Amino acid sequence: MTKRTVVVLKGDQTGQELLDESLRVLSGSVIRTELEFVTFDLSLENRRETKNQVVLDAAASLNQHGLGIKAATITPEQKGDVGSPNAILREAIGGQIILRTGRRIPSVRPFGGVHAPIAVIRMAVDDAYNAKEWREGEGLDEMSYRTEKLSRRTCRMVAEYAFRHAAKTGAKVFGGPKFTVSPTYEGMFKEELDAAAKRYPAVQYDPQLIDATYALLLDASGEALVIPTLNRDGDVMSDLVLKMYGSIAGAESQILALSDDFKVKVVVTEAPHGTAPSLQGKNVANPMAMILAGAALLSHIEEPLAQRASRAIYESTLEAVHQGVKTADLGGHASTTEFTDEVIRRVSSKMEVWETLR
Repeated sequence: MTKRTVVVLKGDQTGQELLDESLRVLSGSVIRTELEFVTFDLSLENRRETKNQVVLDAAASLNQHGLGIKAATITPEQKGDVGSPNAILREAIGGQIILRTGRRIPSVRPFGGVHAPIAVIRMAVDDAYNAKEWREGEGLDEMSYRTEKLSRRTCRMVAEYAFRHAAKTGAKVFGGPKFTVSPTYEGMFKEELDAAAKRYPAVQYDPQLIDATYALLLDASGEALVIPTLNRDGDVMSDLVLKMYGSIAGAESQILALSDDFKVKVVVTEAPHGTAPSLQGKNVANPMAMILAGAALLSHIEEPLAQRASRAIYESTLEAVHQGVKTADLGGHASTTEFTDEVIRRVSSKMEVWETLR
């Protein structure tokens, strides 16, 4: 196997601590796959010191190597500060899609009737984010305005990826935009979803308005779903979906940049949660999502050993929880490092056994 380079994006507080745990699992001695790591410090302090140049340098490296794993970072609220590194990265790598998949966590009770995975395919650009905003008037007559945009290219990328992902995972494409209220703006996305449905007649397609999608999720029948969404809708939807499975700690997040033929050019994986400053230095935070981010990253390396290692990490992480090795947030007593140690033990065992069965 050709050694692949992974761009490591360091972060803040507990986010960085959990990235360190994930990198322990990605060690060549554990996964039997040698990776070369190139590291960029995206901590708030370094972003301020470099005036975000480090984020642009990291994006250039991602465009070169195609694979990245990122720790959670702080986004300052003050106007004129360095802002969100995720937004800068997404624009610089041409990221169009954020993929988050809710899945059952063994021994953790989900809400409602959800059993099968639910993947939210969210636009990573356009819509309400980075929209032009302004106000006019005074007093009670003051009015606020916002100009949003959607591109057909982004709509097509998200629609195509949603149906391809559904075909790959045996899921139904479910939901959609509020095109009845916004036939011109949100209707563009609906047009691309309908067109993709015709290209993939074997994939079940159940279009719903976004508000109906939320309501119907409360009465989920247990079938696997893929939910394509606009940027802001997906931001909210993914938080809801992950929490439906009991904890957002059981899922990773992927930022995807696709080529014109819909192949993944760049992927950055991360945990969907924040930096959890109250847990910093206590060795109690749940590393599941960051460990699964490593598994997701390996799934994009089309080499048998990497694919095997990806599966081993997914299985080992969920098996550890099933066997009662859980951090406090899931009702257990394991520390952060103890949980990771157990995952490493299981991954190492699987890789050794599978090696003898080749």
